Amino acid sequence: MTQPTPIRRDHLRSALDLAAAGVPVLPLRAGKRPVGNCPACTGNACGGRPNMKVPGPCQCPHPCHGWAAATTDPAVLQSPAWASAWQQAQAVAYHPGGAGLTVVDLDNADAIAWARESLPATRTVPTTRGEHWLYRGAMRSVNGVREGVDLKSTMAYARWLGPGTGTMTDLPEAVRALAVKRPSTVRPARLAFTAATPVGGGECRHRMPAYLERGIAMAEQRITEARSTVHATVYQTFLAVLSAHGRCGCLTDTHIERLFTAAQTKGETARHCTDAWTNALTRLGI
Repeated sequence: MTQPTPIRRDHLRSALDLAAAGVPVLPLRAGKRPVGNCPACTGNACGGRPNMKVPGPCQCPHPCHGWAAATTDPAVLQSPAWASAWQQAQAVAYHPGGAGLTVVDLDNADAIAWARESLPATRTVPTTRGEHWLYRGAMRSVNGVREGVDLKSTMAYARWLGPGTGTMTDLPEAVRALAVKRPSTVRPARLAFTAATPVGGGECRHRMPAYLERGIAMAEQRITEARSTVHATVYQTFLAVLSAHGRCGCLTDTHIERLFTAAQTKGETARHCTDAWTNALTRLGI
């Protein structure tokens, strides 16, 4: 009989030590990627965690949804539902934002040189290609704030590579400023919708300009007025728009561009907008 792959006790031990220190952790498989979702959560079929800004798993007991699986609960980390994840584990990751930290990920020598000239000294951790600079304080995660520089904090994970050296300092405005970008209008690729058979006189009610305009305006307002959980609000708003208009062929690139612009004005990246739109399409089976 084939024996199960043994759990990497060194990874689990490291995870438990970090969790005891208040750092939310999760296992990483080869390629520095989280383990795949369980069957119930495949393709985000479960809808994911309602508030993805809070670290932790969804309602299933498995380590699903990437960074959101990070936990400090030793009972969860050692549970049978997580055993297969530790069997696959090649490394341990942590959720910096959940620990009140921000990681400035410097991916090459030029990025390190820039950081030494531009940012306050803090704790540093060597990586395969560069360094992680750790600051005390959480913020929005943004990739590619400049060449070879990513910011990892909320809604992100970073590989645990050891405690590093140096004294950790408070998150400076110079790092926060890196995440403040001039909102850009990104025109998404044309999306094909499956037209449903019209009902009632052979006309689609959504083609009434006032009806469609009111729906798009309300969606823009909902995104604009979001005070917290902006990412979740954008996804839910996209989902509502597609539920009402996604199958009848009414939406145009102009309508979609308006929604993307509203989201980016609130700080969402073009990639997050595209991911949220795609996830909403998948959720609705469009």
